[in-house]
Amino acid sequence: MRALIISVDLGDPDFTAHAEEFAMLAKGAGAEIVGTLTARRDRPDAKFFIGSGKADEGVAMAQALLADIVLFDQPLSPAQQRNLERAFNLRVVDRVALILDIFALRAKSHEGKLQVELAQLQHLATRLTRMWSHLERQRGGIGMRGPGESQLEMDRRMIGAKVKTLRERLDKVERQRVTQRRARARGGALSVSLVGYTNAGKSTLFNALTRADAYAADQLFATLDTTTRRIWVEGAGSVVVSDTVGFIRDLPHGLIAAFRATLEETVHADLLLHVVDAASPQRDEQIFEVNKVLAEIGAAAIPTILVYNKIDLAGLEPRVERDAHGTIARVFVSATERAGLDALRGAIAETGQIVGNNAANYQTLQSE
Repeated sequence: MRALIISVDLGDPDFTAHAEEFAMLAKGAGAEIVGTLTARRDRPDAKFFIGSGKADEGVAMAQALLADIVLFDQPLSPAQQRNLERAFNLRVVDRVALILDIFALRAKSHEGKLQVELAQLQHLATRLTRMWSHLERQRGGIGMRGPGESQLEMDRRMIGAKVKTLRERLDKVERQRVTQRRARARGGALSVSLVGYTNAGKSTLFNALTRADAYAADQLFATLDTTTRRIWVEGAGSVVVSDTVGFIRDLPHGLIAAFRATLEETVHADLLLHVVDAASPQRDEQIFEVNKVLAEIGAAAIPTILVYNKIDLAGLEPRVERDAHGTIARVFVSATERAGLDALRGAIAETGQIVGNNAANYQTLQSE
C-alpha cells in the first residue's frame, strides 16, 4: 500500500529520531512509503492539526505520488481525522491506529488476538460518527485489520456488548495465568521478566539465555505474546524467564489496559531485566519511556537490572557496573555475539539471592 507520511514537528528536540521511528512503524505495517510531508507548528490546528495550507499541500502531494493512504505521526481527534479524510479522500491513519494495526498483524496467540481486538474496539468506540462512510468503497489494508469495516458500522451498544464479552474471556485467561503462577511459586523458582523498548533485542537475549527459538527480528514489535521458559542458573537454581511485549513512546493507553493480563507477568516477577539498546542515541529517553509504563502497571518497585544489549554495535566491552551500595545496577552484553551472558547469569543469581533473603525476612516479620 502506497503511503504518504505526514510528520509534525511541535518543537521536539528529538523530532528526527521520532520521525524515523514512525517510518519503521509504517514499514512494519506493510506500507510502501512514497513520500513524507513535514509540518512545523507551535500547536495543533483544531480542524486539520497541520493547518489548512499544509493540508492543501499534502493533498496535492498525495495525488502526485498516487498515494493509497495517509499515515499521520501524531494522535488525531475524531474530528481532525474526519476533516483530513474528507480533504484527502483517502484513509488517514494516526499513530495510535497504526500501532493497533501492527499489533493486530503480529498477535499470534488466542490471548494476544483477544487483547488486540479489545484495544481496537475501545479505540473505535470513540469514533462512531460514520466518519468512514465516504471511504466505504475502500477495503482492507493498513488501519483496517482486526474487527474490520463492519465493526465501524456498529452502534455503541453493540460494541459495548462485544467489549464486555472480550473482557470476560480475558478474565478467564488471567485466572489461568494466576493458577500457573501459583504453581511456579510453589516450586520455589525465581521469576525473571525481560522488559524494554521495542527492538532493544529482548527476544534475541531471551533465546540466548534459554536456548529457545522465540521469533526475533530487527523490527518494531516483532513479538507480542509472552514466552516463558525454565532454565538452571548456577547459584540461583531453577529460574523462570519470561519475554514480554516491547514498549514504545506514547504507547496507546488502550493497549496497556488490554495487555494488562500479559503484563501481569512483569508485575509479579521477582526480578526485571530491563533490556536497553546500547547503540541507540535515544537510549536514555527509551529507558524513561519504559520506566513510565512500568510505573503505570504497578511494577516500578520490582528489583531491576539494566541490561545494555548490542554492545558489539556500540563499541563497548562486556562488564558489570554496581551502584554506590555495591548492588549490581548494569550489565553490558551482546545477545547476538553471546558476550557477557555468564556475567548476566551471575547477576541474576546474586540479585536473586538478595530478593529471596528480603522475601524471607519479610515473611518472618509478618509471622512475628
